[in-house]
Amino acid sequence: MSDPIALGLRKFVAPEIVYGPGALAAVRHYGANLGARRALLVTDPGVRSAGWCGQVESELRAAGTSFVVFDGVTPNPKDYEVAAGAELYLSESCDVIVAVGGGSPMDCAKAIGVVVSNEQQVDAFEGVDRIEVPGPPLICIPTTAGSSADVSQFAIITDTRRATKMAIISKALVPDVALVDPTTTRTMGPSLTAATGLDALCHALEAYASTASSPLTDLHALEAVRLVSHHLPDVVREPDNLIARDLVMRGSLMAGLAFSNASLGLVHAMAHALGGMLDSVHGECNAILLEHVVRFNYGARAAKYEQAALAIGLEVSELPVDKQGELLGQALADLRRSLGVTGTLGSMGVTLAHLPDLAARALRDPCLATNPIIPDQEDIEHVYGQAL
Repeated sequence: MSDPIALGLRKFVAPEIVYGPGALAAVRHYGANLGARRALLVTDPGVRSAGWCGQVESELRAAGTSFVVFDGVTPNPKDYEVAAGAELYLSESCDVIVAVGGGSPMDCAKAIGVVVSNEQQVDAFEGVDRIEVPGPPLICIPTTAGSSADVSQFAIITDTRRATKMAIISKALVPDVALVDPTTTRTMGPSLTAATGLDALCHALEAYASTASSPLTDLHALEAVRLVSHHLPDVVREPDNLIARDLVMRGSLMAGLAFSNASLGLVHAMAHALGGMLDSVHGECNAILLEHVVRFNYGARAAKYEQAALAIGLEVSELPVDKQGELLGQALADLRRSLGVTGTLGSMGVTLAHLPDLAARALRDPCLATNPIIPDQEDIEHVYGQAL
């Protein structure tokens, strides 16, 4: 029988990618190739103190490219941080943006670029395909293995006035170049390693189950599930295991290519609501919600979830569908707990009183459009309640 998904029309976008140890040093050549004279280097204080920003600065100097550093980025980047970065870009007459760090600096850098090129505030771009003019050339250098912002057409920015996370989705946000150097992840501590790695696993599982998935995204998503689930525990136990770090970074990259093109689902819609309201850690929110959303979605994507379970190392094919979902959900819960992510939404400050507002926010998130089941307000409140 023909696969209707295989026969459907799909697009797949990705930046130029340089992957492997030493990829960071290629920034000198790519800056020159893009005609950079003065770069805005977007990062955060933690990445600067880890030394990766300094290495990028050295490479730019060696290429004769001047730069100015903007490190005013916090976790869950804010609209006023984007505005400050755009102002610096313009006042310093920059012509290229280089982002170094995790998802927050890279998302902020993307938003700075489109604010500059479109001469509008960042909230004008909320939603899907609302960017008319692409930003200036953008080079992304990830230092975490999880967000995959370096290859995606997503940027998530907190609107501080509404206390909500805005999902901005457009192929105009895909960086020109991603320099993916797995050695940069060795300065992450165990908790950040676990949170970002579980974020990558969530990206892969949501993309695999997405109603916009395709054979090409499935290929990347399923391999990402296998790589991250098998090797993330090794990295958390052995922080200096560079082989395992390479495999997890590779999994994160593949998860990014999958979700950038297949989109996400209910986990991210719910996590964005939490981040906007409580400024909570995105990777931890995803990790806590994932097992519950998989159980909620399972019946609508049982064949795919069965393959995902197999990639994790779990054989469920002989079980009834409801038992399959329960077993996969439990395996995901066991994995996150083994990595030290043992909290609940309650321990993060969420109460029953928060649930109606959180569910209403999640219902408005564009990531919900590709979830296998479109939930209603009551459904989302129920899933949040299971995670309390």
